[in-house]
Amino acid sequence: MLAYRRRLSLVSLLGLAMLLLTGARAPDSAPESVQTGNPILFVTQVPVPADFTTIASVFGNHQGDVAGSARGGDLWIRYPDGTTKNLTKNAGFGMDGMQGANSIAVREPSVHWSGTKALFSMVIGAPTEQYVWATYYWQIYEVSGLAKDDTPAIKRIETQPAEFNNVSPIYGTDDHIIFTSDRPRNGARHLYPQLDEYEEAAVVSGLWSLDPATGELTLLDHSPSGDFSPSLDSFGRIIFTRWDHLQRDQQADADAVDGGEYGTFDFADETEGAARLQARVEVFPEPRDDRADLLAGTNLEGHSFNQFFPWQVNEDGTELETINHVGRHELHGYFNRSINDDENVEEFIDDGSGRFNQREIGNLLQLREDPLRAGSYFAIDAPEFRTHASGQLVSCTAPPGLPADQISVTWLTHRDTASYTGDGETPPSTHTGLYRNPLPLANGTLLVVHTPETRLDVNTGTRANPKSRYALRIKSAKKAGDYWAADQSLTNGFSKTVSYYDPDVLVTYSGELWELDPVEVRPRPRPARRLPELESPELSAFASEGVSVSALEAYLEKNGLALVVSRNVTTRDAADRQQPFNLRVAGTATQTSGASGKIYDVKYQQFFQADQIRGIGGVSEPREGRRVLAREMHDPAAKNPAGADRPAGSVQIAADGSTAAFVPARRAMSWQLTDPAGVAVVRERYWLTFQPGEIRVCASCHGLNSRDQAGRGQPENPPLALREILRYWKNELQGPLPRRRGARR
Repeated sequence: MLAYRRRLSLVSLLGLAMLLLTGARAPDSAPESVQTGNPILFVTQVPVPADFTTIASVFGNHQGDVAGSARGGDLWIRYPDGTTKNLTKNAGFGMDGMQGANSIAVREPSVHWSGTKALFSMVIGAPTEQYVWATYYWQIYEVSGLAKDDTPAIKRIETQPAEFNNVSPIYGTDDHIIFTSDRPRNGARHLYPQLDEYEEAAVVSGLWSLDPATGELTLLDHSPSGDFSPSLDSFGRIIFTRWDHLQRDQQADADAVDGGEYGTFDFADETEGAARLQARVEVFPEPRDDRADLLAGTNLEGHSFNQFFPWQVNEDGTELETINHVGRHELHGYFNRSINDDENVEEFIDDGSGRFNQREIGNLLQLREDPLRAGSYFAIDAPEFRTHASGQLVSCTAPPGLPADQISVTWLTHRDTASYTGDGETPPSTHTGLYRNPLPLANGTLLVVHTPETRLDVNTGTRANPKSRYALRIKSAKKAGDYWAADQSLTNGFSKTVSYYDPDVLVTYSGELWELDPVEVRPRPRPARRLPELESPELSAFASEGVSVSALEAYLEKNGLALVVSRNVTTRDAADRQQPFNLRVAGTATQTSGASGKIYDVKYQQFFQADQIRGIGGVSEPREGRRVLAREMHDPAAKNPAGADRPAGSVQIAADGSTAAFVPARRAMSWQLTDPAGVAVVRERYWLTFQPGEIRVCASCHGLNSRDQAGRGQPENPPLALREILRYWKNELQGPLPRRRGARR
């Protein structure tokens, strides 16, 4: 950086003008002292000081507009001898100086199993004159020719959705492309973009899989507030960060209390011509904790929920859950109880809880598995805003089969690095800056993206000449004493001068570029593909009713449905004392208690589907896009046994505590247990997505880690509710089956 500034001080005014037009040349070589063993792919990015839905933000970072994803970066490779090559420039992409129709921004490379090619996302184009507004989309490209003496070639994946932002691509074990996209769940353009559950800002709709040969597109996870940074671990699990924010609309609450600043309203349904209603109706979950008017006269504490946690899913979209079923009880420091009139139901405070993990975190972002320790993951705990998703470097171990209550987090950098310091505040000596994009290498080296800055980022320049406080550079990390810290830079840095229309302001940036998203270029073995399997209690129920599993799966797939089964919803994980846990099936002797005191009768499991029906901006001229709201399950294909006086979208809990329900696939779903009058007792806190043909079994209501509230292991009963719904399917939906020899009817 200093050398570059000295160079500028020597140029004439004419030379400076030429520099603004042509851009500065990046260095040809990098320090050899960082031993990587293999080449490193990474991207450069013109800094964007604003950190709300911009290129490096925690969420909403997928948008292709010039203001949020400034043009002028490139895809680079750094070889073990320290030399670097600009892959996009050598393949004919990008511009120097004034950024126009051929300008680019680049992000998130991911290397093929062979180590010979890579996927990445690139957006092309910028306004060529002032005040011209245009729409630009991130698209997926593949680069080959990565060897030092090769000429790189770059091609667009032609079968991907063309008019949506497709980012974070990785290769599946079958070379399908797994990525996130803002394509609406069903592709309907009038629902674009999906608005998140927090700020009602545009967000990706979830995790997708593309067959690049045929263009077949599959939604693996419909996420109302977005999925981020997928990778495929050595066990064949897609590991990604998911934003879970299943709570009521804070903008609508502000409108109701303060008088209409946001203009929130409801559409009658998801159709394009749906009526715009002067109403803001919410039925699930309970009100937020700042709605004193709605909570008055109830026993509810109010519900706030906001976290970025690691999730896992199979490549076909089945068995979606948080990694190893880890949750707030294992990772967070505090959260509130749901009700306030039962002394058994208490706040969660990690100190004194006796849990195994002694290192709380707020969020887990950018997870990457250690190639030398299968099931060990490096990650970042960062604030939601103001640090470009940079924060504390942490790690955790979570191989398949390890119970969540035995997962622990290690703080690799000091806890001070999980947050920023204020202006004028002297940072403690333990605050070594902010970290992101951890990359453990095959030779044991750990790379990170690091800035020594400890404050939040702001634009210290002007809109026309922006300057970021953050110098995000790829560095090695090493341990010094109890904690790790950034050490040596991977490159000598890349400086550039570019100009672009924002579009109404001509922006000029001159200085060092950010380095982001490093990945190691090396061959890797393809993991075995994971497939779901039914366990013996459910297989016993199928055998008892004489139903072929494959026949039911075919029916479900044809009708876009999944079957959701629980063995005993009265059982809950031993750690979960924040909702009622002394539960009994109404009118039966089936109950599970974890303490003396009040017993809660439950009779129904009520399902909610995520309908994209909340508008914002006013009914006359609303903004584009819609937010998801929970509505009682009403998909016409999801036919379940009828019953008088049941809550809408519900099924009755069987005498053994089991439940079974047909639910719509590839749409986010949630649920609650209610008493005989339909009043909620226990609520689910996540949205879950199921696949067509999937039979998903959860042994308990809040799945057990090791023990339930009574100290017992998971229930093993063949679910009576499964037998009942199979009988209903045979007689009412599929029709009587021919008797198979040896089968029971």
